[in-house]
Amino acid sequence: MWSTLRNWFSNDIGIDLGTANTLVYVKDRGIALREPSVVAVQAGTKRILAVGEEAKRMLGRTPGNIVAIRPMKAGVIADFEITEAMLRYFMRKVQTRKKWIRPRVIIAVPSDITEVEKRAVKDSAIHAGAGEVFLVEEPMAAAIGVGMPVQEPAANMIVDIGGGTTEVALISLAGVVFSRSVRVGGDEMDECIVQYMKRVYNLLIGERSAEAIKIQIGSAYAMEPETSMEVKGRDLVAGLPKTVTITSEEVREALQEPISSIIDAIRITLERCPPELSSDLVDRGMVLAGGGALLRGIDRLIAEQTGLPVHIADDPLSAVAEGTGVVLNELNYLRKTVRS
Repeated sequence: MWSTLRNWFSNDIGIDLGTANTLVYVKDRGIALREPSVVAVQAGTKRILAVGEEAKRMLGRTPGNIVAIRPMKAGVIADFEITEAMLRYFMRKVQTRKKWIRPRVIIAVPSDITEVEKRAVKDSAIHAGAGEVFLVEEPMAAAIGVGMPVQEPAANMIVDIGGGTTEVALISLAGVVFSRSVRVGGDEMDECIVQYMKRVYNLLIGERSAEAIKIQIGSAYAMEPETSMEVKGRDLVAGLPKTVTITSEEVREALQEPISSIIDAIRITLERCPPELSSDLVDRGMVLAGGGALLRGIDRLIAEQTGLPVHIADDPLSAVAEGTGVVLNELNYLRKTVRS
């Protein structure tokens, strides 16, 4: 009886705890929060000054007494206390009612996460106010979120390109047949752009500027027409502010290494695919999710390199969070996809 009452009153939530962004799905309400995974703290202390969007605006612009921290690195917790504070802030923000019952929480985690890292995620959520915590693998959540028929005895291939990791998985009969996780994603792409600007133009730019370049003119495949944009930064030789013009071809060259790593992970997964499932992929192909799926031409490049159809999810940024929502609504039915 208590569990029935608890289900009735509980504000169960699903969390896509990403390196770049955190999305929170609230049962019966959908995605209620979408904010950057950034926390601003007072230097030398753990005193929280801002979380999420407000903290991201401070990245690279803070005075000496304020530090903007991204507590998630490559899909896992790098700073336990800050992650806990961030989770508490996000969970409180979405819980408009029934605060006296601790919610059941489903958190999406990378498929290659260690037992120690799993424990860190669970403990952070419990300390942040969760009642029960379940973990679901990110590629499984993404596949469910984009509407793939994961229960069927057929191949479903998902490529989730996030901020810190890229998850490639083959799913059949509600289980992961084979998965490959590489610690390469949007953050690595931004860093490659920063290094390219240093190497070629002696120009120092911040991660926010690099992200803006990637979004505006970044591509994985030749564009028609090619474009360019002005980039402002600091001249490493003169030490003064400087503006240069960079082309989309140059950005594509800068992004070559992380994109190659993603394609290698896809190739390895395809090589490990059982023959019966391989035949399904010839028709079905794969689905791209995560923020990296929005990089221009990445679907064309992967299709060219693998010879398979490649589809981009309707809302790639929300795929994992939507998947946690489906699991929340059908927790008993989908227990085998969830690790408590």
